[in-house]
Amino acid sequence: MLSPKRTKFRKQHRGRMRGVASKGNTIAFGQFALQAQDCGWVTARQIEASRRAMTRYIKRGGQIWIRIFPDKPVTMRPAETRMGSGKGNPEFWVAVVKPGRILFEMGGEDITEETAKEAMRLAQYKLPVKTKFISINKLENSSQENTKNSKKSEEEVKQ
Repeated sequence: MLSPKRTKFRKQHRGRMRGVASKGNTIAFGQFALQAQDCGWVTARQIEASRRAMTRYIKRGGQIWIRIFPDKPVTMRPAETRMGSGKGNPEFWVAVVKPGRILFEMGGEDITEETAKEAMRLAQYKLPVKTKFISINKLENSSQENTKNSKKSEEEVKQ
């Protein structure tokens, strides 16, 4: 499981998850990706479970990139403890995910869109956030269509 080697402080505030992801929201390494649609905490166990599901499905044929890292400690108090006596000890690590964040990427010569889509679907079931499958080809096609539509509208305005 993923966890930081060392941190400056052992405990952190819970924080807020407002807005959309400004970093890590584009495909950088592979051809296919899994993008978060809402915000939430993804634990190190959930990341590992979804990674295993994907690698087992593609039979180690392509390459998988994990684009999130659990760097936030979550503390818990022991059961049946009275109020007071400070904050609990760190129990597990989470990655804060905002809408638009790329969680996993997949690529390689052996990987087709169908196998990538099915592998990502298996990984989706392991995650607590709503996600969607995206690919570079679809993004390029949609951007080309947008430029064609804008050119057509410009021509209509000129006439």
